[in-house]
Amino acid sequence: MNIPVYNIAFAAAAACASGMSEALRSIGKKTNVIVFAGDGGTVDIGIQSMSGAFERGTDFLYICYDNEAYGNTGMQRSGATPLGAKTTTTPGGKTHAKKDIDMIIAAHNPPYMATACGAFPQDLFKKVQKALTFRGPSFIHILTPCPPGWRYSTEKTVEIGKLAVKSGMWVLYEREYGKLSISSPSKVAIKKPIPLEDYLTPQGRFKGIDEKTLNILKQQVAKNLEQLAREESGIC
Repeated sequence: MNIPVYNIAFAAAAACASGMSEALRSIGKKTNVIVFAGDGGTVDIGIQSMSGAFERGTDFLYICYDNEAYGNTGMQRSGATPLGAKTTTTPGGKTHAKKDIDMIIAAHNPPYMATACGAFPQDLFKKVQKALTFRGPSFIHILTPCPPGWRYSTEKTVEIGKLAVKSGMWVLYEREYGKLSISSPSKVAIKKPIPLEDYLTPQGRFKGIDEKTLNILKQQVAKNLEQLAREESGIC
């Protein structure tokens, strides 16, 4: 890498970035300060320091790459693991809903935040570029399909990412000063998502999911799509 990189403890990433940003600004430098952390380090371990950084209005970009489990230590369940997903610590399937970190971040009223997915690289690229034009805290949440953790063949990674978006399980959007804008790849899913089973079935982590859990997931997806569509159209 041809840029300075600090390897920081999970819980301290946003706090360290706050100090770096303030130090650089104090000497007149406009260096981009970027936190790059997983879902465990964001949704769970690092949420306190991250919330503090956003509350203080830290001038930085926080990127969360989300494979929906603690991939660094063997795929244990995290707060971002979906209901029904099997991990090494939930072999029978997770029994709790995932934590909505995007709404938590939105409650901090950042100038810019967005969701993205590696299966749509141009969308991701543009959002990172855009995020770096804002002063203050920005946040990008990236769905990152994981072959060994999600239990599918590596060559299907892009397909799995696209199915997540097409099914509405993952919605691509931006919030700019609180105003929601749904991104193009998710426009079709908002109106007519593909069956959720098309996304879940190729993944071994959802093998054997029971009908009750599947129906709860479907209801959650439908509710989220409806809420986002209503918000974008200005209907509260």
